[in-house]
Amino acid sequence: MNYQKIAEEIFAATGPASNILHIEHCMTRLRLQLEHKDINMLSELKKIPGILGIHDTEQELQIILGPGRVNEVTSIFQDLVNHDASHPVLNTTTNLQSPQIGDGKELHEQIRARNRTPIRLFFKRISSIFIPLIPAFIACGLIVGILNVILRFAPDLASSPYIKLLSIAGNSVFFGMNLFVGINSSKEFGGSPMLGGVLAVIITHPQLSAVTLFNEPLVPGRGGIIAVLFVTAFAAWLEKRLHHIIPEIFDLFLTPLLIILLAGSAALFFLQPLGGMISEGIGTAATSSIGSGGAITGFLLGGTFLPMVMLGIHQALTPIHAELLARNGVTILLPVLAMAGAGQVGAALAVYLKTKNAFLKKTIVSALPVGIMGVGEPLIYGVTLPLGRPFIGACIGGAFGGAVQASFVVGASGLGISGLPLAAITDNPAIYLIGLATAYLTGFIATYLIGFTDPEETK
Repeated sequence: MNYQKIAEEIFAATGPASNILHIEHCMTRLRLQLEHKDINMLSELKKIPGILGIHDTEQELQIILGPGRVNEVTSIFQDLVNHDASHPVLNTTTNLQSPQIGDGKELHEQIRARNRTPIRLFFKRISSIFIPLIPAFIACGLIVGILNVILRFAPDLASSPYIKLLSIAGNSVFFGMNLFVGINSSKEFGGSPMLGGVLAVIITHPQLSAVTLFNEPLVPGRGGIIAVLFVTAFAAWLEKRLHHIIPEIFDLFLTPLLIILLAGSAALFFLQPLGGMISEGIGTAATSSIGSGGAITGFLLGGTFLPMVMLGIHQALTPIHAELLARNGVTILLPVLAMAGAGQVGAALAVYLKTKNAFLKKTIVSALPVGIMGVGEPLIYGVTLPLGRPFIGACIGGAFGGAVQASFVVGASGLGISGLPLAAITDNPAIYLIGLATAYLTGFIATYLIGFTDPEETK
């Protein structure tokens, strides 16, 4: 894949630099806030090889590239924008009118202001805290999954030093998760990252079990990441106020000391017990809802997850997954929710068989492999959502697949993986694959029966 060529073609369609107000990326998408965009720009972007789909919102243009590729392309694209901004005379990439820089900055601030709603900011912060941990979840989850398969067929190998070392490696992300979350969340809340890490260590330290307060022994790690989020948010708030109160000459050493003492005390006396109650409630709610509700709960969760993704509220589930992993070693929600993407695959196959539009067929052929591997955006924005009814068919497929996963309480030992690869980190790969096939099949049948209006051939 020629990342340089992809970045250059994206810049040719969206530039010049004065038209590009803001650049960022997530796990799969290059996100641009633009001064000006039109139908011609979107049409040109869709023709670029390597782009899996386009999602255009009022606030930003999202260019779907897929994991890994998005990091490389974004870096090159940023360099192109920076170079063009420094050498505007060299810009010959577009016939768009170049706006005044001041106007662009003003529009950028207006767009950012519209996005500063409490809910949007909350989801963005949650995402920013946990997205950096996903590669670690994937790696450790795969190690745990591979070990489970090995030990299932050769249990005598459990005493092998190599297996024990691999087990330590697979468990490492969970062993250090409070520390990682403490650093990331403190940074996101505006505090000093290392102070957040220290506070996370304080409430996780194993020697807490030797301390008794009010006739109750302290429990190391109680509250898990929920407690860490509470503590670091409070510490960041406290740090900002101390910077204003404490004279500059004492700020360097007095502020960190007070944060550790005050926030640490608040953590042990109030925030950790509160986090513990919430954490236990989340674990109980998740396990009991699937344990008692079974197929019905799985049907509802699997069927509604795609609309949750469309609304962006799925990011709020990340700390719940992480909490379940920390408490139980597996998350029983992920296999259920992953069925939504499988329903997309079945729906897209039905569209492929029924459509006479050559461009749509080509889109499906290019998007299906990544869809099977768990990256669903190309199928959502390129196939099912624009056609309408196939999106409903995909939700139906996700519902039936979710019912299978919940019926057998399949768990996953990591995050960040979906689709077919998720089977490798589940505690019951055979049942997971049966649920996956169920989602494929029911998504296909539902879409084939519901039908859709075949789009006219692209000129």
